Parts: sequence; C-alpha cells; structure tokens
Amino acid sequence: MWCPTASSGPCRRPTRTPPARRTTPRHPKPQPPTNPRARELPAVSTERSNVQAFERAQRVIPGGVNSPVRAFRAVGGTPRFIRRAEGAYLWDVEGRRYIDYIGSWGPMILGHGHPAVLDAVMKAARDGLSFGAPTEAEAELAEAIIAQVPSVQQVRLVSSGTEAGMSALRLARGATGRSAIVKFEGCYHGHADALLVKAGSGLATFGHPTSAGVPPEVVQHTMVLEYNNVGQLEQAFAERGHEIACVMIEPIAGNMNFVRASVPFMTRLRELCTQHGALLVFDEVMTGFRVALGSAQSLYARLIPGFQPDMSVFGKVIGGGMPLAAFGGSRDVMAQLAPLGPVYQAGTLSGNPVATACGLATLREISRPGFFDALAARTRALVDGLAAEARDAGVPMAVDSEGGMFGFFFAADLPQNYPAVMATDKERFNRFFHAMLDRGVYLAPALYEAGFVSATHTEADIAATLQAAREALRQG
Repeated sequence: MWCPTASSGPCRRPTRTPPARRTTPRHPKPQPPTNPRARELPAVSTERSNVQAFERAQRVIPGGVNSPVRAFRAVGGTPRFIRRAEGAYLWDVEGRRYIDYIGSWGPMILGHGHPAVLDAVMKAARDGLSFGAPTEAEAELAEAIIAQVPSVQQVRLVSSGTEAGMSALRLARGATGRSAIVKFEGCYHGHADALLVKAGSGLATFGHPTSAGVPPEVVQHTMVLEYNNVGQLEQAFAERGHEIACVMIEPIAGNMNFVRASVPFMTRLRELCTQHGALLVFDEVMTGFRVALGSAQSLYARLIPGFQPDMSVFGKVIGGGMPLAAFGGSRDVMAQLAPLGPVYQAGTLSGNPVATACGLATLREISRPGFFDALAARTRALVDGLAAEARDAGVPMAVDSEGGMFGFFFAADLPQNYPAVMATDKERFNRFFHAMLDRGVYLAPALYEAGFVSATHTEADIAATLQAAREALRQG
C-alpha cells in the first residue's frame, strides 16, 4: 500500500492488539427445549415397505390415515403409501408402479404433474402463498366456472367440498327461511354434522346420526329418502313441503360407486322443488367438470327442457388437485351471503392464490375442443372391456361411465339405489381389488367408490388393465 504522507517507501500497517475474547456470545444460540418429550424431527421417510410405513403412521395418526377409506378397512390388507406420481401412474414406497384409477378421488383429470398446471402453480407460489386479501385470479376462476354452467351466476370459493356443501345448506336455509332439508340414502355431501345422517323408520321421517359426536337434535331437520324413488319423494313433499328449504343430491352418485338419477326422477324432483319453493342443490363436487365440461347438470338439461338446479356445489377438478371448492347459484340467492346479506360464511384460505392458479390452469386445459370426447371414449373402452372380460369369465358384472368417471358392480344389473348397491357381491369385489392391485392396477379400495380415468391414460394402459382383469376374474 502506498502512503501519501511518506517521502518514499510503502506505508506499514499499524499493529493492533486484538480485543479480549467475549466470554458470552453477542447473540446466544437457542437452547434445546426443556420439554422431556421433545425430539428432533424424524427424516421424511426411511421406510422400506408399505407395512413399515403403515406401522409408523399408526403411531402418530389415528388409524394411520387422514381419511378413513385410505386405510383399506373395506377390502382388508395394507394400504399403499405413495411416494410420487406422474401421468397415469403412482409409485409406492417400495418402488412399485400402479396404473391409477383413483386420481386423488377425482381431481386429477389431466393426470399427475401436467406441465401447464405445474408451471401455473410454481409461478403463483413465487408471487406469494397466501394473502388474506382479494386477488384478480379469484374472479377469473369464478368467471371460468360461470362460463360453463348456465345455472350459476355468482360463485363463492372455499377450501373443501365439505365446506362448500355445508355453506350451501346454510345459504339455502337462510334464503328460504326454512329448516328442513332432504338428502338421499347413499349420497355423500361431506362430513358436516347435518349431513351425516341415515334414514328414519318412515318414508318421510327425519333422520338419525350416522356418526358418534353428532347430537340427534342436529339432524332432526334432515329427511333421508331412497334415491330414484319417486313415490317417497312425492310423499315427503306432500307431508312436509312447506318446511323444506332444499333438496341436495348427487346427480350421479359417486359414493354409491356409480348410480345415475333417472330422468323421470330428476324431472319430478325439479317440479316438486319449484311447486313448494324449495331450492334444488346439485352436489357436483365429484361430477363437476369431470363427466362433461358443463358438469352433470348439462346432461340433464339436454334431456329435460329448461332444466337447471337452483344452486350447485363444486370441488375436486376445479382445484386441479389442490384444496379448493365452490358453491354458486343465482344472484338473488347468492346476495344473501355476507357481506351483502345475513348468511355468514368466511375462510382464511378461501380463494388461496396457489390453489386458484392450479384450478384455472386445469379448467383451461379441459376446455380445449375435443377434450371430453377423447376422455369419454377412453373411459368407455375401459368399462366395455371390463364387461367383456367378465362375460368371458362367466362373472356377472354391470358397468357404466360418463366422461372420465366410471363404475362397475358384481351384479347382473346396474343398481338404482343404495340397498341395491349393498346387495352386490362385496366379497368378489374385494378379491378382484387385491388381484388387480397385485398386478399393478390401483382401483378404489371400496365397492361403493367411483373410478376415474385421466387424459394421460393411454390405449396401452387400458390394454394392460384389461389383461390384469382377465387374469383376476379367472382367479376367482
């Protein structure tokens, strides 16, 4: 270093005595917790088998799962713990690959990891995970739903199908000033207390709880009728029509595997709701944007002149695999919601920006011309193939599908209601499920759950599935 004050030669740095060493740090390190139960977080996954993963989960999660059907209680055996997914496939912790016909119970209509969806999610995540304030994307998603569903003029976004159904029920009661609701045996509308109910002893009696923890008085205003039973429907309205706020129905009951509401039944249901001033609520959490771009209500609108429900509930596909759902209806009904009206509904994560981006990207992709034609053809090829294999094996099987949703029953005819579903051959289904799982085909682990095909299932996947079915059916 050159010293400007010296006549010649370089400057020498002055030597300094280092300061005394601190006996205590300026910012003390955090001390370990004194709680004797506190431990370091475990590794993400060190298991080598599904059995070990299940044992570990059962130590810290009730039943080892966060939704009961995943535990395989209906079919027996050890649930598969999934490590990753891509396209039409799942891989478990043992590295086994499965052709996936669950699709996260419906949302994965584009398959797992669609590039456009992943790009949208990552971009949204970089902008912020949650704001607790309105975003333009919320209105854009609402517009996308409204554009395809003529019965819906306004939409409220929420985070789950249960929340959407519960909120729609409250809104129907608030809008009509009535308390009674009608649902149908075998239809599932989420685990809200008022909807966890089974039929009473008479045709039009109020129901009884199906879960511990639900007081009888909570479901005293819920009537449960038999699906597709016009006589029961007419009797219920004749006796209590002035009390009924709404009728909630799955137009295709995916929690009875796959049971359609018949056209005569739906026609009469719409007539009775209109005559008695009750709101008809379509629960399209499962069927919405899955069976058709206009959802299941568009199918009935083609067959019943002027048909529309008063309110609709959506989920699954509109979130693209993330926690997002919605309910909507006419402006008059939706105006009863806070902050405009007296019916309260709110949610910290409602309209979450990352989930909204995921849903928007999904709806854009499925809106492309020909998407549902191709999806429906692939799904129909699957169920027709299953029926043919069963026929060749001498096994009774009835099948049905719509869009990318399907069902099959070990029975001679398609069931029309819950008792008929329960009368199908459960033991044969359980054997078939495990035989298919052993051959790398992942079906829903319960006879009362629908199946789903994605846009990424190929002809080769369908062929492999049918080959597995051929072997499984002959196995017995």
